[in-house]
Amino acid sequence: MFLKEEAGRKIRVSDETKTMLVVGGALPIEKFDPTFFYNMALRETSDIINRVSVTLDVETAHAQLEVSEDRKRVRLTWTVRRVPDTGKRFTKYGCVLGSEGFTSGRHYWEVEVAGSRYWSLGVAAESVERKRGVTRTPETGVWSIARLGDWFVALTSPLSPLPARPIPGRVGVYLSYESGTVSFYDADTKSHLHTFTGNKFTEKLYPFFRTCDENQWLRICSGSAPGV
Repeated sequence: MFLKEEAGRKIRVSDETKTMLVVGGALPIEKFDPTFFYNMALRETSDIINRVSVTLDVETAHAQLEVSEDRKRVRLTWTVRRVPDTGKRFTKYGCVLGSEGFTSGRHYWEVEVAGSRYWSLGVAAESVERKRGVTRTPETGVWSIARLGDWFVALTSPLSPLPARPIPGRVGVYLSYESGTVSFYDADTKSHLHTFTGNKFTEKLYPFFRTCDENQWLRICSGSAPGV
C-alpha cells in the first residue's frame, strides 16, 4: 500500500526542515502565532463558512473499504467486496471521497483519526486518478496530509515533514476555494498544522480520505469551525 511504502522511504530531517513553510509561498509558519493563524484563517461569519456535514460516497470506495451505514466512518478490512467497477471507484488504493463536491466558497469539516497509524486526509479534484498507482500530491489533484506510522507529513513531492507533537487525534480540514488554499488543524488543540497555498482551483473538489490501517475507523465528526 502507498502509505506504508512512503513510510519506508528515507525522509531527510535537518535543521532546515524544522521550519515548516507554507507550500507555494515564502513565509515560514513559525512567524505566526499558531492560535492567531488558526483564528485568522477561520474568523468568518457563520453564513460564510459552510460547516459541512460530510458523508462518504460509497460508489467511490475501494472494494477493501467498509463504509458505515450512516456513511460517517470508513475502515480497511482486507475483505474484497463484490462491487461494480465504475469510473468513480478507486481500485488501486484504499481511498474514498465525500459525497458533496465544492466549486466555490469556504468549507470546514473534522475527522477523528485517533488509533489509526496509516491515513491521509484532505481534498481531491474530481479528475483525480482512481485506477492507476500515482503519487497523490497537488500536481496529481490531491491536497492532503498523512500519518505514516511514526511520520507525520504533508503529501508533497518530496514529502514535507510536519512538526506536530503529539500527532493529532482529530484533524480539521478547511477549504477556501476562491483563495486557492487548503489548511489543516489539530482540532483538539486549535493549532495550525499545514497550509497549501497558491492554487488556482478550476474543477470540483471533494473531501478525500485514505486508510491503510486494518480495522481502524476514520470517523467524520460534526464539529463546527472554530472562531465562528
